[in-house]
Amino acid sequence: MTVGAAAPDPRMPVLVGCGQITDATGAPTSQRSPSQFVAQAAQLALDDASPAAGPAALATRIDAVSVMRFFSESGPRFVQPFGRSSNPPRSVAKRIGAGSVREFAYTEVGGNMPQYLVNAYAERIAGGEIDAALICGGELLRSAHIAQRESVALDWNEDPGGEPVPVGDARLGWSEEEARHGLFAAIWFYPLIENAIRAGRGHAPDRHMRSMAQLFARFAAVARDNPLATRRDGYDAETLARVDERNRYIAWPYPRLMNANAFVDQAAAVLMTSSALADELGIPTERRIYLHGCADAADTWVVSERVQLDRSPAIRGCASAAMAMAGIGLEQLALFDLYSCFPSAVEVACRELGLAEDDPRGLTVTGGLPYFGGPGNNYVTHSIAQMMRDLRARPGAFGLVTGNGSYLTKHSAGIYSTRAPQGPWRREHPSILQSRIDAAPKVRVETAPAGRSAIETYTVAFEREHPVRGHVFGRLPDGARFVARVPDDPALLGQMIERDQLGRTGSVRAGDGINLFVPE
Repeated sequence: MTVGAAAPDPRMPVLVGCGQITDATGAPTSQRSPSQFVAQAAQLALDDASPAAGPAALATRIDAVSVMRFFSESGPRFVQPFGRSSNPPRSVAKRIGAGSVREFAYTEVGGNMPQYLVNAYAERIAGGEIDAALICGGELLRSAHIAQRESVALDWNEDPGGEPVPVGDARLGWSEEEARHGLFAAIWFYPLIENAIRAGRGHAPDRHMRSMAQLFARFAAVARDNPLATRRDGYDAETLARVDERNRYIAWPYPRLMNANAFVDQAAAVLMTSSALADELGIPTERRIYLHGCADAADTWVVSERVQLDRSPAIRGCASAAMAMAGIGLEQLALFDLYSCFPSAVEVACRELGLAEDDPRGLTVTGGLPYFGGPGNNYVTHSIAQMMRDLRARPGAFGLVTGNGSYLTKHSAGIYSTRAPQGPWRREHPSILQSRIDAAPKVRVETAPAGRSAIETYTVAFEREHPVRGHVFGRLPDGARFVARVPDDPALLGQMIERDQLGRTGSVRAGDGINLFVPE
C-alpha cells in the first residue's frame, strides 16, 4: 500500500504468502508422496506470509484448499503405479494443521486453473463467503520416472477421508474426429497451431525455426538466472534451433527443448485472505499483493472448428477485460509471465496482447515451462508465486500472469501489484465475455471428405528419432475443414519435414477408420 493511501476495503482480497520447491537431485521415496510434497510448499507459503500471530494461526483460518490435479491422473502418458491420495486437498490440509477447512477442491485438467482459482477465490473473499484460501499443487514426475526406470518400490497411497469437490471444466480437449486420427495430446496440437502461425507470417520453415528459437532463447536466459529452474543452461537461439541427439524432434517443427519439461519435481502454493484477516493476523503490508484485474474465457473448444488457428479471441478478451478492471493499459505493465508450453502459445498471446515478442520488459518471470519447468497443471502457481516476489521488490509496479489449458483453449489472466485498489473489489461476470466468444462462427468439419483438397496446416509425430505419423488439417473446395493422416511412407514423412507442405494439394478420402490425405 502506498504511503498516505486510504486503507483497502476490509473485504479486499489479498495474496499474502507464496512458496516454491524445485528438487532436481533427490531420490524417490515413499515418505515424500505428491501430497506431502505439495504440503511442503504450502508450509513455505504460510511461513512467507510472516503473520505476527504465527503460521499456525494463519493455517487454522483457512476455509478452502484447492490442489491442482496431478498429471498422473490427467492423461495416460503420465500414469504412475505408486498409488494416490483419495483426497489430495485434505491430505495437504492435515499436514499443515489447517483444521477449519470447509471446502476441499481438486481441479480438472488445465494450466489455467491456478489463475482461475485466484480469480474465483478473490470474488468469494470480496463477497464474504470465505476469509482465506490455499491454492497449491505439484508434481513428482521426475521421481516417478526414476523409480519406474530403476524398479524402486514406492507407496504413495493414503486415504485422509472424504471426497474432494471437482472444480473446472471436465470436457475433453479434443473431439471424437480428432481422436479418431490420433490427435489427443498437446505435443501434436500445438505444432499444428505453430504451422498455422507460420502460414500467416509467410515464413519458410528455416526462417520460422530461427524465429521460434530467438523467442525461447529469451525465456532460457531468464531460467539461467533462476535458482528454481530445472534447465539453467541458458540455451542460445542457435542451440535451440539445432536438431541433434539432445534436441531431437518430438513433433515437427518442435524439437525437445521447445516443449514443456513435464518430468520435474516441483511444487508451489499461494495463500489468499481478506484484508481484514490479514490485519487481524498481523501480516505485514509489504508482504501483500493485490489482484487488480482478472478474467476467464475459453476459445472455440474444438481446435479443428476454429476459424483462425493462429488467433485467440479468448486471450484478447481476457487481457482487455483484466486491464479494464485494473484501469491500466499495456504500457503500464512492468512484468509478464505468459504461458509458454510451446512457442505457439507465446506467439499467439503476444499478438492478441499487442506485445512485441522481443519487448524489453520480457515475457516471463520464471523462465517458462521448457526451462523453468512444466509441473503439470500447476505451473501457473509458480508464475503467481514468482510474480509476488518480483512485485514485492518493485512496489507499485503491475504484473500480468496468463494461464492456458488444453490446446490454447481455456484462458485466465490476472494483474497484480503491491498497490491496494480503492473501493470494493468487483469483476465483470465471466459469462459476458464468454457469450461474445461463443457467438462467433465456427468452421464446419467434414468427417467423410472426398476429392481434391489442400493442406492448411500439418505436423509430423516422432518416436525417438524416427518420424512415424503425419497429421493434416486440410481444406476442401467448399471451405470445409477436414482432419486426416497421410500414408505411413517414410519417404513422404521425410518430405514433410524437409520441404514446406503448406498449401500442398492432393486428394483426400475416407476409409479404414481414418481420412487419408495423399499429396500430389
